[in-house]
Amino acid sequence: MPRDRSVVWTCSARRQEYTVSLAAQSRPLPEGGKVRPITRWGTPVMHHELDDVTEFDDDLGTLVADMVATMHAAEGVGLAANQVGVNLKVFVFDCPDDDHQRVTGVVCNPVLTLPEGKDRKLDAADEGCLSLPGAFTECARPDHAVVRGVDHHGEPVEFVGTGLLARCLQHETDHLFGTVFGDRVPDRSRKKLYKQHQALAEDYPDDWPVTPAR
Repeated sequence: MPRDRSVVWTCSARRQEYTVSLAAQSRPLPEGGKVRPITRWGTPVMHHELDDVTEFDDDLGTLVADMVATMHAAEGVGLAANQVGVNLKVFVFDCPDDDHQRVTGVVCNPVLTLPEGKDRKLDAADEGCLSLPGAFTECARPDHAVVRGVDHHGEPVEFVGTGLLARCLQHETDHLFGTVFGDRVPDRSRKKLYKQHQALAEDYPDDWPVTPAR
């Protein structure tokens, strides 16, 4: 998901019955990675469920560090492995929550839990994707999300999200199961996304963000 967008990300002001400290749940991100080109919508790896992570080795550590470097170079708040062309269920994020606290982490093999029934409230706001740079449209998602999984060392992690963080956790988990957010909006909105992207395509080289946007 992209970071630099002049929109207001809204979320219900209600307090959830969770005692997890959003600051405490943040996990440090690996450093020293190499920026990789971001894979675009339409590439097959973007549109099917990815493989579970089963080996927590140096290769995974390198991948995660590269994903972090790529996410930051693209000024994003989250990035999934298939967005750098890799068929593994892992994403990284560096995203503010509804209280403007920065939360960072790595999640492998995520399990996403969303509110149901009377607790389910939708937040309709503009959303974008680093794999379709320059394009935004409104997408309604639950205003609260919990993701559980393991990090790149195989240690259990849990992240509770509100506001933009809730949207980010849902967006990145979707990627690992072959869903882009354009699949969640009406046909008319999807066509608008592609039109916006095409209008700005020359600003985003094929190897972006290795080569910065113009």
